[in-house]
Amino acid sequence: MDVLGGEPDDATLRRFLHGLPGVDAVGLEQRAAGLGTRSIKTTSKAWALDTIIRLIDLTTLEGADTPGKVRSLVAKAKTPDAADPSTPRVAAVCVYGDMVGGAVEALGSLHGDPDDGLISVAAVATAFPSGRSSLPIKLADTAEAVAAGADEIDMVIDRGAFLSGRYGLVFDQIAQVKEACRREDGSYASLKVILETGELNTYDNIKRASWLGILAGGDFIKTSTGKVQPAATLPTTLLMLETVRDWYRGTGERIGVKPAGGIRSSKDAVKYLVTVAETVGEEWLQPHLFRFGASSLLNDVLLQRQKLRSGHYSGPDYVTID
Repeated sequence: MDVLGGEPDDATLRRFLHGLPGVDAVGLEQRAAGLGTRSIKTTSKAWALDTIIRLIDLTTLEGADTPGKVRSLVAKAKTPDAADPSTPRVAAVCVYGDMVGGAVEALGSLHGDPDDGLISVAAVATAFPSGRSSLPIKLADTAEAVAAGADEIDMVIDRGAFLSGRYGLVFDQIAQVKEACRREDGSYASLKVILETGELNTYDNIKRASWLGILAGGDFIKTSTGKVQPAATLPTTLLMLETVRDWYRGTGERIGVKPAGGIRSSKDAVKYLVTVAETVGEEWLQPHLFRFGASSLLNDVLLQRQKLRSGHYSGPDYVTID
């Protein structure tokens, strides 16, 4: 592997990852705070709200999920605001693997590429959220979801292996899961690599895990499962965006970023849009390069859109409860 300068074993990966420049935590947090204070003109607010909707992975990942709940989620993904047909659709619905078939069926003719205005189905896999299972089970979990029609796989890395320095094991698992995303026609489901940044303890570890996820073949790097706190934060997302920027400058390949968990208000989501635009460029603000993993964010964005349209806030009863 040219970037590594050798085979992706523990020694080579450790030399590469620990040779990366250390993260200036104070500087990173100051940059994120500065970006978070940028204001958006009223004329741009409508564009920003619609862009946020187009980048949402509308998510339900609960043990109590039922086929009916997934159908309701898909209905909302297809028609976020029944009172306003100009409302864009979300990028994807994100569900557990056993719910993929039902989601695909419910989407019907709207199942497809979100870059074309359609809706993808994303499935969490690899013993989400803990990642604590054998590799054969993780691969079977992935392959089953892809066979059921999943367009995207959100996998979790083995944080225990990463934190104990077994980088070769983590690399190999990501690479094999990527291969398990292969469909019968030779195409691949998109692979999002969840780092679970809240368990990685340091910015240096988050940077190393981001590089590792990209080196092993991830199409996206994703902050969190949403099951561990802290989940997505602006400094962490900024650091991951800087990593994909550096990768792009070195290789010409664009990798996506997905902050997930804890982003509930349109005001917070706009901060992420600004951070993306200022760090990697506005060309990243499209579904195959940036997503929000969220369940409640959409409701707030819809209320803000209604305020722009009518001049006053509707109550929460004017959007569906998830």
